Amino acid sequence: MLAGTPHPAFGSEIGGQEVVFGVDEAGRGPLAGPVVAAAVLLCKPRPAGLDDSKKLTAARREQLEGAIRARCAWAVGVVEVDEIDSLNIFGATMLAMTKAVAGLCEIIRREPGQVLVDGNLTPMGRRREWRWPARPIVGGDALEPCISAASIIAKTYRDRLMCQAALSHPHYGWERNKGYGTRDHLEALRIHGPTPLHRRSFAPVAQLELL
Repeated sequence: MLAGTPHPAFGSEIGGQEVVFGVDEAGRGPLAGPVVAAAVLLCKPRPAGLDDSKKLTAARREQLEGAIRARCAWAVGVVEVDEIDSLNIFGATMLAMTKAVAGLCEIIRREPGQVLVDGNLTPMGRRREWRWPARPIVGGDALEPCISAASIIAKTYRDRLMCQAALSHPHYGWERNKGYGTRDHLEALRIHGPTPLHRRSFAPVAQLELL
């Protein structure tokens, strides 16, 4: 778990207001690498131009990430490949979200009155450690600024992890495909086989190991 310390004046911004976290994840679909979730409590005024991270250019994501990290409160939860294979990707995603929210609670020393989660399901009732009111919002990363901010933090953080991993495993093009099952990634898997960062529970990897 990685957490960011908010600006010294941040505590006065939330005051007695209801604390609302936005939560989103990155990395449910790839064949390799961890799943990452982020939780964000926005500052006021919030960074301008927040949107679904997938709709932003890489350069714009980097700019917004810098503003969110510098001015808002945030935390990241990471679940590695071994837990993904043990839990399944849905369970691992719920765990990553729980880690992110717990980390943000530690940072601001407050409990959220509500957690807005991108998608149609939340960890509420699915993770024993989850103790916060939660509301799922389909397409929330484009509708709710706090979820947009979480989507930006989660994606940029995970993208960097995959670019770093690509230095040790250069055959798979992770600096370009971030672990997704692109044609070049699948071809490299066929030639070189899976690495320790590949998800054995995902069909394309599991099928190769059976050959």
